[in-house]
Amino acid sequence: MLARERLLSHVWGYDVDPGSNVVDVYVRYLRRKLGAARIETVRGMGHRLVTD
Repeated sequence: MLARERLLSHVWGYDVDPGSNVVDVYVRYLRRKLGAARIETVRGMGHRLVTD
């Protein structure tokens, strides 16, 4: 499970606006590329990779 704040700080640095939709955009790109594996959004928690 990766929280939005953790993704912002580790990938884009601390100077990124927390209200930015950059995480949403890149999660959408990853969902398109991963095919069978998928990224699940857990409201209030973050994102996780789910494999079958």
